[in-house]
Amino acid sequence: MIAVHMTPVPDSTVVAYRDDGALSRSMGLLVAGQLPPLPPVVAGTFVTGVLLLIGVAASDGLAVFAPAVTLLLAGPGSSHPHDGRLDWLVPPILRLIEYSFIAAVAFAHGISPVLIFLVLGAMAFHHYDLVYRIRQHVYPPPWLSTFGLGWDGRMMLVALAAISGWVTTGYVVLAVYLWCLFGWESLTCWLAAPRSGVDATEMGTQD
Repeated sequence: MIAVHMTPVPDSTVVAYRDDGALSRSMGLLVAGQLPPLPPVVAGTFVTGVLLLIGVAASDGLAVFAPAVTLLLAGPGSSHPHDGRLDWLVPPILRLIEYSFIAAVAFAHGISPVLIFLVLGAMAFHHYDLVYRIRQHVYPPPWLSTFGLGWDGRMMLVALAAISGWVTTGYVVLAVYLWCLFGWESLTCWLAAPRSGVDATEMGTQD
């Protein structure tokens, strides 16, 4: 029988759910997993919320600093095994920060709600697909988190678009890129995967 080699199982499914990009993972390597992930993420949520409220309400551009603040606080915890009792809260908090930031910047710059929905929809599709894959033991390839930019890269890209004044263009490019990447990779992965997670696990152990 032809062997099917599945992507290795992550050390922690919670870490996989984080959807870290290259920037966040690099910061995690600096602390070698010694920083507990939850407190910095909670702090990042508070600071980011303040920046969004002040920046969007006053239209003074403070909101664009939210990605850098979140990355500095949450990034170093990316290498931690997330084995604490409440560490499972980290991924949904990161989703809340990312979605809120992207929506807030878009509304502040008068972006079409349809375009906002397309960008957020691509990310929601990816995150749902990620959760379902891990439950079925069909793990995404390691390169997907890099090319998908991660929560950190996507927020940084939106911030750069806002700073440069090319917000609409940035959202259009991001929507097209993410839908093409996540849609194509998900389709090809599921078509190539065995019919069940159990079959995938069993076949992945065969030589």
